[in-house]
Amino acid sequence: MIELERHDDVFVLTMTDDENRWNTTFVRAFAAALDEVEASDGAAALVTMSAHDKFFSNGLDLEWVSSEGEHRGGDRAVFGAEFMDVMGRIITMPVPTIAAVNGHAFGAGFMCAIGHDVRIMREDRGFLCANELQIGLTVPVPEIALFRHKIPAPAFHETIILAKRWTAPAALAAGFVEAAVPLGELREAAMTRAAELAPLAVHRKNFGWQKEAIYGENAALNTQHGAAHMLKNMSDFVSGH
Repeated sequence: MIELERHDDVFVLTMTDDENRWNTTFVRAFAAALDEVEASDGAAALVTMSAHDKFFSNGLDLEWVSSEGEHRGGDRAVFGAEFMDVMGRIITMPVPTIAAVNGHAFGAGFMCAIGHDVRIMREDRGFLCANELQIGLTVPVPEIALFRHKIPAPAFHETIILAKRWTAPAALAAGFVEAAVPLGELREAAMTRAAELAPLAVHRKNFGWQKEAIYGENAALNTQHGAAHMLKNMSDFVSGH
């Protein structure tokens, strides 16, 4: 379901569950891999990829949601909270993170990809899409906040309200995919970028705090104060790490 390996300073998390749809069992396997990465020391980066030729992650496990009784997907009642917690962890991982998007990333899969620091996408196939409205669901407020931070306007509006299916060239032009490469070069490109960024994690607390300052409880971008006030009263806004 989830495989984790390490090559020098780069961890590679590979999703191996067919279309990599999100259910509680999948969430917990993903969380366990993040635990291992976070338990490491020194320079490190994380590459997340898929073993499937066509899908990075095809979103929520709808068959599991609509089924009854015991299911390999696990406890339905706890899914929402555990899934959102894992998405929050991805966003604030104390190491650089790169999503190697080889194919479709819909709904929860798109959310996973956008939570990474860098996205490198297969250039010729696959869509990024927040497709909740298309299947009769709403985009949760925390997901809206994430997308607003990560996706420039007006691409944000097209993503959330119009459920646009973003190809790699379009996402690259919009500014939320860093590079688009042939499938055969995707892993190498992601690994190379991860190795470049891994030294940022030497100072884990500092790196993690910087992400918390953007996406955490007291995010600088969300403060009621303007930049001038914060600069003039710097002692009130000291680093918390």
